[in-house]
Amino acid sequence: MRTPALLRWTLRILVVVYLFLLVAWPVSLVVRNTFADGLETLSEAFTDDQVVAALQLTALVALVSVVINLVFGVAMSLLIVRHEFPGRRVLSLLLDLPMSVSPVVVGLALLLVYNPRGGWFGEGLAGWGVQVIFSTPGMIMATVFVALPLVIREVVPTLQEIGDEQEWAARSLGANGFQTFTRITLPSIKWAVIYGVVLSLARSLGEYGAVKVVSGNIVGKTQTATLIVEERYQNFDQPTAYATAFLLAAAAVVCIVVVAILRPKHSVS
Repeated sequence: MRTPALLRWTLRILVVVYLFLLVAWPVSLVVRNTFADGLETLSEAFTDDQVVAALQLTALVALVSVVINLVFGVAMSLLIVRHEFPGRRVLSLLLDLPMSVSPVVVGLALLLVYNPRGGWFGEGLAGWGVQVIFSTPGMIMATVFVALPLVIREVVPTLQEIGDEQEWAARSLGANGFQTFTRITLPSIKWAVIYGVVLSLARSLGEYGAVKVVSGNIVGKTQTATLIVEERYQNFDQPTAYATAFLLAAAAVVCIVVVAILRPKHSVS
């Protein structure tokens, strides 16, 4: 009996130490450096026009990307789980592609397709006055791509678990598709959707590689918060870099804490 108990405690200690060294310690160093001079570092960051512009652009890109991933994520989840069609397995595998491909490769692929100079669609769109690369639309597309699977991989298992008996019962009583979705399906998967949205938001706020390629990192125009952290740190403006990084981390933590507080204790979704 002593050996399993000893093994359990050893594994727990190893997990705690691992998480401390990999997550807690580095993040705590960012927090400590941010508040090394009190609130002065944060106040200076909020009065920096370039930082404010980067934060506003990051919020815009993240929110639009989350909305797009929410709509298409739930729709794709219903398609995969509730319908049989040729190529369903292939589609399911393709949805995992953003998690396995480097974001830099994603950015390069978008650049090749939408570059106004030589891109497959870029030249035609440029003729219509639409610029994708080195502008907000391209940054949104890159962010949507990298965060695409997060909502789907939360919703699909929940849909499979609840089954479709209640949905068929609602249809047999005369409910149309919209009524069935809003009154039966959506309440059953709401916590899976919320967690997927939170993960997608956190991923979108912290996206770096793909956004850097398609944005051009133009100061004050296409520079997001993650890009300004790199730029300021490399230019020996570490306090601003720490403050911006702290704001990004704090936003993600707040989202997770709010969901943990609001989630019903009896919920298992």
